[in-house]
Amino acid sequence: MSHQHFVSPDLIRQGFSRAMSDMYREEVPLYGALMALVTQVNAQVLEQQPAIARHLQHSGELQRLDLERHGAIRVGSAAELATLARLFAVMGMQPVGYYDLTPAGVPVHSTAFRAVHEEALHVSPFRVFTSLLRLELIDNLELRRFAEQVLAQRSIFTPKVLELIEQAHAQGGLDEHDAQRFIQEALETFRWHHHATVTAAQYASLSAQHRLIADVVAFKGPHINHLTPRTLDIDEVQRLMPEHGITPKAVIEGPPRRACPILLRQTSFKALEERVAFTDQDLPQGSHSARFGEIEQRGAALTPKGRALYDRLLNAARDALGDFPSESNAQRYNQLMQAHFDEFPDNHDAMREQGLAYFRYFVSDAGLAARHQPQRPTTLSALLAAGHLRAEPLVYEDFLPVSAAGIFQSNLGDDSQSHYAAHSNRQAFETALGRATLDELQLYAQTQQRSLEQCADSLGLPAL
Repeated sequence: MSHQHFVSPDLIRQGFSRAMSDMYREEVPLYGALMALVTQVNAQVLEQQPAIARHLQHSGELQRLDLERHGAIRVGSAAELATLARLFAVMGMQPVGYYDLTPAGVPVHSTAFRAVHEEALHVSPFRVFTSLLRLELIDNLELRRFAEQVLAQRSIFTPKVLELIEQAHAQGGLDEHDAQRFIQEALETFRWHHHATVTAAQYASLSAQHRLIADVVAFKGPHINHLTPRTLDIDEVQRLMPEHGITPKAVIEGPPRRACPILLRQTSFKALEERVAFTDQDLPQGSHSARFGEIEQRGAALTPKGRALYDRLLNAARDALGDFPSESNAQRYNQLMQAHFDEFPDNHDAMREQGLAYFRYFVSDAGLAARHQPQRPTTLSALLAAGHLRAEPLVYEDFLPVSAAGIFQSNLGDDSQSHYAAHSNRQAFETALGRATLDELQLYAQTQQRSLEQCADSLGLPAL
């Protein structure tokens, strides 16, 4: 088959993201209210803050804003994770980063499947934060064996999607008909099922170990846990959520509010109580709560130097708090975060000059007009000062382990706090995945370097 008939993986990803959003809206009614609120706040920000609108327009983020979603799922076995990696590859998504959530009492480790090139991200920035249950952390050996047996008996993929995955990898892609069929079949993996795969008593035993373990083991598949839109002002969304019948968590995870946002800020609303029929029940008589709504605000991607500063300030604020951030200490935590983060420069020029964040560079009209002038500037700093180049911070496309754990814990409930002595095990995760995860910092550095090379080429310079 000729490659010219294949649908771009980026367009398959875009179609899947839209189909996922439609399905989740039907499953979680508050998602529709959440989306309406985010749309309202984003429109307000774009109207009232033209500098933000210009930045989004110049960087290409404005066109992708309404498309932006990240989903989250949890799987129970190496086989499930490896097949998911092949499924996501059909959509141009690769595993980026390794996240160990056990230090925060969540028995999973994770990666984020996403596109990796800036042009692909502009078509569809859809991401799926994917967690693998660490069965070895179940200290009750009998319960661990039971969980392994239950997971071994289920198949979370339809026969047709498995066939299409193999076809796509063998042929190098899918045509329009098969791409549409792939989207519909792949959706079934992420659909919510009211019928559990265990009895009520078995569910209770799993839940007693950790509610997340029950969420992974007791159901037919890795139902989409949340689907997150991107807002331009998460504090305003947090303030308005109660007016829309949505109760937000007490603390926004991530860095404090800033004039120039960095990394990722996240908030969420409480998990739904969903009716469940266990295998010893004819009708849904039980309930399960793990799926929740989430909102995020994304800022600049930080360099290793910037990330080290962020981690130091975050740890200092949390050490000063002396406890997990919660409703009871939210005000104190916010004050500590603001105080400690005064040390982090809050303007893009300082962040760039100090090497704290990654940037994408663009040639201005003035730069193009001056490219043949003999006395034109030729260094990066001089070109920026002359207005021949424009620097826009790269948006952070990834996640933060402490924030992810905080979101998980706030929705699983305080009673789910656990302590695990196990260490991070990236090697085991990548063995299960079937490949190495990509280093997100290298991806940002490559994007920045590509933009410098493109600018040098446009200006007729050997390098920048």
